[in-house]
Amino acid sequence: MLKKIAIFGAGNVGASAALQLAIHELCHEIVLVDVHDNIAAGVALDIQHAGPLQGFDTRIHGSTDPANIANADIVIIAAGAPRQPGMSRSDLLDINLQTQLGIIEQIIHHAPNSIILQVTNPADILTYSASRITQWPRNRVLGLSGVLDSARMAAFIAEEASCSVRNVTAMVIGGHGDTMVPLTNYSYINGITITEFLSEASIQRISARTCKAGTEILKHKKQGTASIAPGAAIAIMVDAIANDRKCILPTIAILKREYQQADVAMCVPCQIGRKGVEQIVELPLTEIERELLNLSIKHIRDDLAQLSVA
Repeated sequence: MLKKIAIFGAGNVGASAALQLAIHELCHEIVLVDVHDNIAAGVALDIQHAGPLQGFDTRIHGSTDPANIANADIVIIAAGAPRQPGMSRSDLLDINLQTQLGIIEQIIHHAPNSIILQVTNPADILTYSASRITQWPRNRVLGLSGVLDSARMAAFIAEEASCSVRNVTAMVIGGHGDTMVPLTNYSYINGITITEFLSEASIQRISARTCKAGTEILKHKKQGTASIAPGAAIAIMVDAIANDRKCILPTIAILKREYQQADVAMCVPCQIGRKGVEQIVELPLTEIERELLNLSIKHIRDDLAQLSVA
């Protein structure tokens, strides 16, 4: 169990993540920080009241003061503007980059030995930005996308195949956007490739829906995108770190010649343990998968070109 986890952003995603972390008792203390007066304090108190009902002893505090993140083991960045209808994740870059710059400054000052988990979109670009600004070892700066995207794909597979989600594992790599790459050959139902259960048309439909899953939610909600599943995905990643599980999870990581790429952040299978990203797993890809991944990388690099730090 970790001593302290800090979360910047007490909105829907931050609140969902804090609740999941508390329920699973992954740390002794959770600190929520938000620029809006009393929001974080109110969310923290609400979650604390769930303790007797959910059976957790984790203490949750909320504040506007970043100094309260001092000595945090993990700092989760979930602060920033959410997508609005018609917006892509890339459209958020300018505004959320400015928010991130201030947060990173506070992390360097108050929690210099922490692991950063970037959640705010565009997550791959902001993970790269955090790495460039901090100059920390790449194992300590990672981003959320693949765990969430793969969970969405798994849910769609279970729906199409009429089977339990407990039997399904899926793998999605690349950028966290419309050009993400769902990997059919690495998606299984109880260890059996999904091609044994689903037609090619069904698999193509699942892949397309996975790439647009966030947008599909946004169209229904109108204001803001997903929060419940991202909170659960954050908890999976934090659990791997807190308990040194050495889990293989699709994670946004800084590449250094893996997948024939360098100086870029994108989602790839990683072994996640107490030190963060402890190993990057290079998967053999088909020619079509390689072409799709190259397209995804091109979109990431187009966005990276907009960074003032690039």
